[in-house]
Amino acid sequence: AGFGVGLGLALASSAFIGGSFVLKKKGLLRLCRRGRARAGQGGHAYLREWLWWAGLLCMGVGEAANFAAYAFAPATLVTPLGALSVLVSAVLSSTFLNEQLNVHGKIGCVLSLLGSTVMVIHAPQEEEVSSLESMAEKLKDPGFIVFALCVLVSSLLLIFVAGPRYGQSNVLVYVLVCSAIGSLSVSCVKGLGIALKELFSGKPVLKEPLGWVLLVCLVLCISIQINYLNKALDIFNTSVVTPIYYVLFTTAVMMCSTILFKEWQHMVLDNIIGSISGFLTIVSGIFLLHAFRDMPFTPNLLPLFLQPGRADLHTPWSSTDRHQSCQHQPLLPSEDKGSQSAEEEEEE
Repeated sequence: AGFGVGLGLALASSAFIGGSFVLKKKGLLRLCRRGRARAGQGGHAYLREWLWWAGLLCMGVGEAANFAAYAFAPATLVTPLGALSVLVSAVLSSTFLNEQLNVHGKIGCVLSLLGSTVMVIHAPQEEEVSSLESMAEKLKDPGFIVFALCVLVSSLLLIFVAGPRYGQSNVLVYVLVCSAIGSLSVSCVKGLGIALKELFSGKPVLKEPLGWVLLVCLVLCISIQINYLNKALDIFNTSVVTPIYYVLFTTAVMMCSTILFKEWQHMVLDNIIGSISGFLTIVSGIFLLHAFRDMPFTPNLLPLFLQPGRADLHTPWSSTDRHQSCQHQPLLPSEDKGSQSAEEEEEE
């Protein structure tokens, strides 16, 4: 039952989050046409745009569904299903934002779905955490403390050092901030999900300081993610930001969950290979979706026997001598040959 509920909530979350990217981008484009201060330049005029608020509402609904899914299923089951948000965002961007989705992008979407399916089948099992006390013990683990410090230090360097220099030209700067901080927000979500379960079971959770600390940390993490995701969406195409954000966010969450919940500690070899293969398949699909987004795919790029209107290719072999191939054509055109022979006669 928990698996089914978590799976359904994760699917709904991907649909809402994928649509939220398009709505936010649409609102930012409207502000750009009006000449307002852009979010990529530090402006906050998008707060008065209703399309941006609609996108934020969709993202809120998606994040709420995602929040609930983490409470019912492991993070390595919920997070890979975020590939569906890439598919939804790519299709809607092609429809409403006139951003190209060619054959390579469609193949990339299919590969992302296949990789997500493989990762769900071979998803590792996390250690059972049933109370805030056990969650507090895991948060005190030295490995997680080192990971959290690395995330905070790297995010500060990206924000205050790399951002002013490379934020306008390199998509990785702001997306890395969102992904790194997002890995910590998932840990807060897991802890708050446990707190809500205890609250509904009648335990005095509201008196526990850890629940409030996790709530404050979650609000801070989400605020940072929204701010820098807006910057990335304002500067770069949605079809670029969404897949890169998915790959980096999924990688960060998998690392955080592995360190915090020891998910890979008791996995057998075939599940390890399956999880890694599924994730690499997703990365390959995201690469196809991103790297070849501007490459037109015309029928001339197909093999000859698949190109339409090539009925002459099925003529018998006896008639092939009527059509000389390029290899048997003269290297020089006939006019050039005639002029060359005339020059030779004059020399004689």
